[in-house]
Amino acid sequence: MGNGESRAAAMEGIQASTARLDALFLEDHQLESDAGAGGGAVVDVLQRQYEIRLERMAVTKQLEAQIAAVKARDASEAIEIQHAMIPPEAPVHERTYAEMSAVEEIAGVLTVSSPAAGALITQSRQLTALPPAMDALSAGTISWMHAKIIADETEGLSPTGAAALVAHVLNPHPARGAAAGELVPSRFRTRVRNWRERHHPESLEKRHTKSAADRRMEYTPDRDGMAWLSLYVPADQASAIWNRTTALARGLQGPDEPRTITQLRPDIAASLLLRAGTAIHPGPETSTQESNTGQSGAGQGKPRETHAGAGLGNVPAPKVDVLVTVPVLALFDITDEPANLDGHGPIPASMARKLVADGASSFYRVLVDPRDGAPLEIGRTSYRLTKAMKKALQLRDGKCTFPGCNNPSLDNEADHLTAWQHGGHTGLSNLAQLCPKHHHLKHNSGWEPTPATGTEPPGWTSPTGRHYKAEQPDHEPPQWPPGLMDSLDVDPPFEEPADDDLHDPSDYPPDDPIWADFYAHPPKLPKDPFPDWHRWLSECFAVPRNAPSSETP
Repeated sequence: MGNGESRAAAMEGIQASTARLDALFLEDHQLESDAGAGGGAVVDVLQRQYEIRLERMAVTKQLEAQIAAVKARDASEAIEIQHAMIPPEAPVHERTYAEMSAVEEIAGVLTVSSPAAGALITQSRQLTALPPAMDALSAGTISWMHAKIIADETEGLSPTGAAALVAHVLNPHPARGAAAGELVPSRFRTRVRNWRERHHPESLEKRHTKSAADRRMEYTPDRDGMAWLSLYVPADQASAIWNRTTALARGLQGPDEPRTITQLRPDIAASLLLRAGTAIHPGPETSTQESNTGQSGAGQGKPRETHAGAGLGNVPAPKVDVLVTVPVLALFDITDEPANLDGHGPIPASMARKLVADGASSFYRVLVDPRDGAPLEIGRTSYRLTKAMKKALQLRDGKCTFPGCNNPSLDNEADHLTAWQHGGHTGLSNLAQLCPKHHHLKHNSGWEPTPATGTEPPGWTSPTGRHYKAEQPDHEPPQWPPGLMDSLDVDPPFEEPADDDLHDPSDYPPDDPIWADFYAHPPKLPKDPFPDWHRWLSECFAVPRNAPSSETP
């Protein structure tokens, strides 16, 4: 679509949105007139007026995005036109001052600072180079905040890499979960960043090494006798600090504690930092929860190694709850595929290996579908099934399942979607993670979860009937070392072997993908130290199954 066609389509979209707004205002005015004349039930009129305001906000959100697209296109084109007016033989300083002048003029027109205008121009030029992103913004299917995230996260990528990222994250029919415009910006950034980390031309290991050298603490005075204190540290340390302060804050809450959890966190952090003594020593160990994902389990006998976050003095490995999902081949140092840290996203494989080697008092083994990387089942090293199911739930949902909530897994509560007293069962398909706030809301309002499955969290329906799709983790197929796929003698995506006599698909639940072809053509992997995963699965789903051999050829 050319520039002229794009501008025409944008104006048609704006006019259509304006017409919808006008119709809603007219309907609202008519309702007020009818109510004044005594027509209609008061409750029904109020309910419709409430719904009209929600609908107007939805249309206004779309209109704001469409207008933002016009502004972004104009900002980008204004700079291009300014460049075109300069003779080709003009010296460099003349071109520089001409662009500076244009930036200042745009700042004056928009009544913003020069840096803000410069940022708008940079983001606008980045977006106009990605037509699918501009088209989505012009159609109002994503907001300006979503568009800025795309501009930020494609910076530094090649044109081909940026185009691939946009094609993936703006897919109107994603393989899992909600489309881009249905995610709140913070969740959308997580999805975009996770994909970028896995596909960046420079490995996450190298980028983390560079960034770890910039670790620091910053202090910023603020008004009213307050100040901000922030840390820029490796993700595993930051996650452990956050989880520990949150756990301690939850423990202090009660009828006699007036402080909110938001107030308790900084109070606890200040108390821990300001205690007597300056030496850094490992604290008392509680429990570290790690998950190793892949085609077989992993032991803990691997020698210690350092990662970019090591060498930071005597900073101990986190000894509080930290849930990290590690691809098994990365755990064995066969590949450098990133691991996933709950509440953060991708981390270097070396950081995950160090967590397992230094911080693990127990960890959980997870099977992932080799076709798309989705967790299938979780094994256990402890006897209690309920604890294993809780970890399986954390891995399936990744966060609080309520729309737009970012509360991490380890601070959530497991909730029955259908209450036990109403016939609900205790299984993954009837469970969901909810933070305390949304757990209470579910039981005291009209918000209703939609059905879940063993591999997919629930969506939600609001009291007015609006449906919000599940925000599922954006899994990808695991990385295989060069030459390994050749030993399988099968081309991905995997196909069911015609002569498979090891497994009968009817033995498995319909929503539980299997590894029949993997075990039919097994690669040479280390011995599985957790061969009883199939026994746990049989107990969990109460389905007889033919267990694969615990020995891996």
